[in-house]
Amino acid sequence: MSTPEWVQDAIFYQIFPDRFANGDLENDPPNLVKWGSVPTSWGFQGGDLAGILQKLDYLLDLGITAIYLNPIFQATSNHRYNTTSYYQIDPKLGNLEDFHRLITQAHQKGLRIILDGVFNHCGRGFFAFNDVLENQDYSPYRNWYHIKRFPVNAYSWGEATDYLGWWGMKSLPKFNTSNPATRKYLLDVARYWIEQGVDGWRLDVPNEINDDSFWAEFRQVVKSANPEAYLVGEIWSPDQRWVGDRHFDGLMDYPVMEAVSSLLASNTLDAAHFAEKVEGLLSFYPRENAYAMYVLLDSHDTERILTKLGNDVAKMKLAYQFLFAYPGAPAIYYGDEIGLTGGKDPACRGAFQWDEAQWNVEIRNFLKKLVQLRKSHPALRRGDYQHVAQENAQCYAFTRFTEEDKVLVVLNASGAKMKVALDASTIGWEDSSMVHDLIDPRKQSVIANNTLEINLPAWGAAWLV
Repeated sequence: MSTPEWVQDAIFYQIFPDRFANGDLENDPPNLVKWGSVPTSWGFQGGDLAGILQKLDYLLDLGITAIYLNPIFQATSNHRYNTTSYYQIDPKLGNLEDFHRLITQAHQKGLRIILDGVFNHCGRGFFAFNDVLENQDYSPYRNWYHIKRFPVNAYSWGEATDYLGWWGMKSLPKFNTSNPATRKYLLDVARYWIEQGVDGWRLDVPNEINDDSFWAEFRQVVKSANPEAYLVGEIWSPDQRWVGDRHFDGLMDYPVMEAVSSLLASNTLDAAHFAEKVEGLLSFYPRENAYAMYVLLDSHDTERILTKLGNDVAKMKLAYQFLFAYPGAPAIYYGDEIGLTGGKDPACRGAFQWDEAQWNVEIRNFLKKLVQLRKSHPALRRGDYQHVAQENAQCYAFTRFTEEDKVLVVLNASGAKMKVALDASTIGWEDSSMVHDLIDPRKQSVIANNTLEINLPAWGAAWLV
């Protein structure tokens, strides 16, 4: 097995399509909700593929190299996890030509795009399930689903009782992937969009398709179409089963996100236990999979990071300083870079604010700097990871290093200023050497008596070379 070479160098940007940018007013639904309205589970605000295309230069300026798109196939909801057609772009987002324009220009600009693959369940309007509703036990598609009894009733309120639905929801009938015809259909979809130019799949709730043979075949189909396609699974807890040659290259690293939240938001972890957690997660997986993780601080399914941290910009910057120094592909959820806030779903799915006067420029400029530093230092992308011992309970220090490049990362996870003394010999730095901070080059220190002393502000960090 080998993971895609490009992933450990990638910097992802996740886009919820309906809320990023409206580039084509012609495909807006007639009952469009005003852009910037309070996000709800219903209604559309008009974001589309043309809008993403028009904002590619904005993303390049930020420095990102890859885009993860939440579902774009035809569906009846703004989140589109209830697919009605896997071969058609949702008309409210555009059409296949718009999609090809986006893929072509993204690739020309050096950007990769992965799609959200929802293969565990579909929407009620999907042709096979619609046929079941029309023909009941005479339907040729009855074995595409887990039907408990006929007649099947999908439209009244309440829990799905006649068939299996995702989390019991009537609106999300669960596929029977052990049925050969269903499996063939889904695998053909997976191959088709890779052949249309996408660079991989983020797989929604893959643990609910508890069938290793399905995912092994899925991997084979995708990799045969593009060996460098990235497969990342939405698995919320540490589990080695889901990486490797029968599953995925990497996972959405929600356990790291939770560790950061526990350190900076809930204060249920101190720095020492945070170190134990993130280092344990890193060693839990084979190296190539650990370095192919999609590492995030928030997503469409969680509170936004700034909200989670009580709108504390210093804490947010500290969280990102860790994220961009940790192995794996760091991800920015759209709008976080300008200070977008929002609670749990659907509040975390607000519209991007394109009025620059409303941006938190401090956050955006800071993230741009972190992106550029990660790009310019191979150690931060591909280097080994080593804990550096020190005595302060609210400090965490580690190095990322290759043969030619080494960065020392020191984090102050407290609301007070901190002076940290490190044994430079354990880092591999010689006495009398000058050390400077990549984040703030004005800060310099000289190693004396094999000791490196660092002054950190509250909720501050240093990246030292």
